[in-house]
Amino acid sequence: MSSVIHTEPRTVILVNGIPAAGKSTVTRRLSADFNAPFLTIDGIKEPFMAHFDHIDRAFNRQLGCAAWDAIWSIVAQSPANCLWIIDAWFGFQPRAALEHHLKAAGVERVLEIWNQISPSLAVARYQQRLHQRRPGHPGEEYLPELAALAEKATPMALGPVFTLKQPISPEDIFPLNRWLTEKLQHPQRQAVSSL
Repeated sequence: MSSVIHTEPRTVILVNGIPAAGKSTVTRRLSADFNAPFLTIDGIKEPFMAHFDHIDRAFNRQLGCAAWDAIWSIVAQSPANCLWIIDAWFGFQPRAALEHHLKAAGVERVLEIWNQISPSLAVARYQQRLHQRRPGHPGEEYLPELAALAEKATPMALGPVFTLKQPISPEDIFPLNRWLTEKLQHPQRQAVSSL
């Protein structure tokens, strides 16, 4: 697509999934295909992490919550017809917190891409990236918790949900793009729950 997608009412695409679920790959591809800007928790958080020493799990979470607030502040201040792609593990906050931020940002329509991943693949991916991550992110000790999270995590389901089963191939993006195009072009066919 050659121009930025404009939508009415205010719409966000949530690229959701636990850590190491493949969200960043999907987000970058969608941003290029739809010429739409994206925001990520780590993209906002990590520049601040570079300015602190000895970031423990609690401080990392505080920075994540601050980045979360920043994302919705940016969305709220953007033109109402700007389509945003938001890459995050949305389950790290209560569902009510997400509903509050969406309402405060004036978001009336949510489309969600759920990156479903097995515990073994999530653990393998996270372990492979341990040496690439900025200090302050959870380390190897997080792996059992991540495996348990992969067993029980579910989408937020505040609007239509498209499930991508990881690992994905490039061809898996085509049906996702068709689905998104259909939803964006025909907003009257959608019902957003509880917003």
